[in-house]
Amino acid sequence: MSFLKDNASIPDAGRRPPLGELLVGRDLVSKDQLKQALEYQEQRGHKKLLGEVLVDMNFVTDQQVLEVLAEAYGVPFATETTRLADPKVVELLPREFLEEHKVLPLFLVRGVLTVAVSEPANLFLIEEIERQTGYEIQIVAVTAQEIEASLRAYLPSANVFVIDDIYEDIDDADFSVIEGQVTELADLEEVAGHSPVVKLVNFLVYSAVQDGASDIHIEPDDHHLRVRYRVDGRLFEKLTPPHQMHPAITSRIKIMSNLDISERRVPQDGDIHVLMEGRPIDLRVSTMPGKFGEKTVIRIIDNRNAIVSLDKLGFSAPMFEAWKGVINHPNGVVLVTGPTGSGKSTTLYSVLTMVNAEHHNLSTVEDPIEANLPGVNQSQVNEKAGFTFAGALRALLRQDPDILMVGEVRDAETSAIVTQAALTGHLVFSTLHTNDAPSAVTRLVNIGIEPYLVAATLRGVLAQRLVRKICPHCKESFEPDAITREAVEDVCGPFESLYHGLGCARCRGTGFAGRIGIFELLVPDEHFLAAVAGGANLQELREILARNGWATLRDDGMEKVRNGLTTSEEVFYVTVT
Repeated sequence: MSFLKDNASIPDAGRRPPLGELLVGRDLVSKDQLKQALEYQEQRGHKKLLGEVLVDMNFVTDQQVLEVLAEAYGVPFATETTRLADPKVVELLPREFLEEHKVLPLFLVRGVLTVAVSEPANLFLIEEIERQTGYEIQIVAVTAQEIEASLRAYLPSANVFVIDDIYEDIDDADFSVIEGQVTELADLEEVAGHSPVVKLVNFLVYSAVQDGASDIHIEPDDHHLRVRYRVDGRLFEKLTPPHQMHPAITSRIKIMSNLDISERRVPQDGDIHVLMEGRPIDLRVSTMPGKFGEKTVIRIIDNRNAIVSLDKLGFSAPMFEAWKGVINHPNGVVLVTGPTGSGKSTTLYSVLTMVNAEHHNLSTVEDPIEANLPGVNQSQVNEKAGFTFAGALRALLRQDPDILMVGEVRDAETSAIVTQAALTGHLVFSTLHTNDAPSAVTRLVNIGIEPYLVAATLRGVLAQRLVRKICPHCKESFEPDAITREAVEDVCGPFESLYHGLGCARCRGTGFAGRIGIFELLVPDEHFLAAVAGGANLQELREILARNGWATLRDDGMEKVRNGLTTSEEVFYVTVT
């Protein structure tokens, strides 16, 4: 969302209170939070407007900021614009204009066109809408995110396929070959190329990307076939195609990913590269033999979502500053830990984007490469060809690197080379699969690194999880039960109420939309490093951190619960005590 300067392009703007004063007056932010945001804004040379800074610091939501601005400008604030818009009126402006300026024509009454805008003070934009439509314009303020969602609803891509139409095109003869014992490869290829199957596979990929899914699961059962998407970390059933389509769907996906369609007894892995609305989407395909046929899982790697600005991942302001200090070390090892799907790669890509500079040679060894990073030398592991993490690292150290990123420290050989690289003046980023930050230390020791070498090279460990964010469209406050209130107050102190999502069409009735990170950051001091070098066990390391008031993953999660970003159930689900 674009937040306007308090007085930009508004008549009599001098009489309007500043945005910060308005937010404090409505108890949306405290004076202390406003002071932090202003200091943060000043330190960065006012590159972001105050509203954007407050949202980035998780003090308010973009909807709250826009609602306050709308009130100050005397402009109505609206939600649920999808229900308000007249489809014929939406077409009054070109699609490119609507998407570029985040505007949505809603309805036309007696020559007055009502338009939803995300910048209620942009008079130049309003004049341009008047010029292009020829109507008098009345505006309402709507968040950019809601306008984008409404535009997707009213301006679907030409590549969208209607499932009912696809089913109607299916002829039983299309599957007569598959129902028997298929021995001819050409027959299977022919069926996989039939239009209904092609349309269905295209639809599955397209709709999964549109829904923000990370994975597509195509799962056969006895006389039943279901397709599930993983959205915001949770699986939900998308559709149930006819069971007889399963072999043809699987074969079509195999053909697209250059896999052997005649081999159904062993797992296979492949890649598909597609263009969707002009942007590249990478698909990682995995097939697995099962009792009722092959299960197929497609991992969606959308470069649009792979690289996120580091300050938008969900760090609190103090942790963000501490993390920047860690990643700007001249040498050493920096680790990001967490289970699969916790956002480690996204964090590391954000870090590399921030530290990338013309005078640095940045190189990575990944499996797989999930996004293209301009200015970074990226290498893909190929273990079948003998190109392992360890082998790639040895080669990279002869390439005069400054900063290295290793996809994962998996074994003693890789960890030894990482440690040696850190000792010889390189800064190395990598990941580990551990439950929390202190466990990374003992994990390195268990892999085979001497404790004194861990102490000599470790600069920081960031543990993280992803929790679902409350849907802004159906968010409401509620009074928590005594146990939840106590759990939150133990970390954050007293509060008035918490928030949850009621469930709406925008969030598929879940009450959640999108995800945000919760973090714990371990920046070892001399006392901690001395304990590591002395061979302290995990419990002893945790006790040292606890005495220093160290904030855990759950602590950070509860702060986000109090700030109305997620729910306590989400935090309990992804963290352990």
